Amino acid sequence: MPFLESSIGIVLLLAFGLAMILVTWFFTRHTNLSTEDFLMAGRKVPWWRGAASIAASWIWAPALFVSSQMAYQLGLPGIFWFIFPNVIAVLIFIFLAPKIREKFPQGHTLPEFISQKLQDENIHKIYFLGYAFYQLMAVSVQLFAGSMLIFLLTGIPIEISILILASVVLIYSWISGLRASIVTDIIQLAFIFLGLIIVIPAALDSAGGFQSVLSGIGGVEGTHTDIFDPAVAFSFGLVTSIGLIAGAIADQQFWQRTFAFDKKSIKAGFIAGALLFGIVPIMLSLLGFIAAAPDLGIQLPERTDPSMIGVLAVASLLPGFFLVIFFLMLLSGLMSTLDSGLNAFSSLYVIDAKKYTDSKNLSNARLGMLIILFAGLAVATLTAHVPDFGLKQLWWIFNAVGATLVVPTLLTLYWNKLTAKGAFYGIFIALLVGLPIFVYANFVDDTMMIVASAFFILAINLFSCWIFRKR
Repeated sequence: MPFLESSIGIVLLLAFGLAMILVTWFFTRHTNLSTEDFLMAGRKVPWWRGAASIAASWIWAPALFVSSQMAYQLGLPGIFWFIFPNVIAVLIFIFLAPKIREKFPQGHTLPEFISQKLQDENIHKIYFLGYAFYQLMAVSVQLFAGSMLIFLLTGIPIEISILILASVVLIYSWISGLRASIVTDIIQLAFIFLGLIIVIPAALDSAGGFQSVLSGIGGVEGTHTDIFDPAVAFSFGLVTSIGLIAGAIADQQFWQRTFAFDKKSIKAGFIAGALLFGIVPIMLSLLGFIAAAPDLGIQLPERTDPSMIGVLAVASLLPGFFLVIFFLMLLSGLMSTLDSGLNAFSSLYVIDAKKYTDSKNLSNARLGMLIILFAGLAVATLTAHVPDFGLKQLWWIFNAVGATLVVPTLLTLYWNKLTAKGAFYGIFIALLVGLPIFVYANFVDDTMMIVASAFFILAINLFSCWIFRKR
């Protein structure tokens, strides 16, 4: 039975969406946009705006839902191995972002840089497809998680909620591109922190204080209390670390903001963004620990994705007012990453598919948003109707795709002997062999196969790049 009436859910969705549209219009209404400005926001984003945008964009569905899920299922070591690599994935850009701005100061996308550096159309195409696929999965995950959240809380059918979410984000992104994303990110991050400040202490109080967190610190099975539990570190920690760090490097959302920053603000922006982000999964993990406390009796309904455990904890412990606040907070996180995904693919489509030259015509930039949004709608709708397939599976798939690209990306920035041939064959074999095994291993939950396939993806790339290096 839904916790909120469907009419309330519709009103909240539309009101929140209208607020984002009006905010975007108000703050960007006098901007005379070129395609360059639509994609790069003038390349003068100050550190504090960039930090808020980085944090809000990285507070996506896994940060909002998987953080509570890991605390609930794997206890203390589960949440450690989720949060630690997530923060490192952002902090690594304090090295990568200044490096690429030094080498490619007027760049737009990472595939564009690869093309310029390696001078090979085949490697450019494979990078474009890999980075485009990552954005497809990012958009799909937000739509899937958002529709599941709305259905769980309000009973609004998944197909309707997906369309409302997609339409709202498309409208305000359509207005001014990356500028719209950065402006709304700041507002959405404020909503997220407001929600945490209101909801988490109230949930703790209702559950009986911090003792309830300690009671569930070992997860629902009560056995995972060692933060460095070797079994969790091996089965979850290693692969999650590889996937998250590789995923950030394969995420055009980060590279787009790298090129949009004022050059002097890059390091401060990524440091502050990582710290702001880290607070969110730490706070949300408390809901997972509370849900795992045996005395409270919080249980997942049949066929409910376990990533919704934090939402269920709030719904079980607190009155409707708090649930409304929590609902808007989660919507903020989902929308911030969804609009970032539209803008990231828009830059890939304009620069790498259409070979952009500076123009006042925004049609290709906006067409890119439509393409990725419709593709994401199709994937999210299909995923919602596939039994035993949920947020965690989607998350694994696009992290694995990211892992196939991370080695040549780093080598392109730091190693002068990399060749297009070495990069191409490494990525190709990783996609052809490593990725299917990795995905299959996650479906059957074979820990050894998951870890082995993840390391194979990295190793085959390193081997190929070394064998075909410049002599």
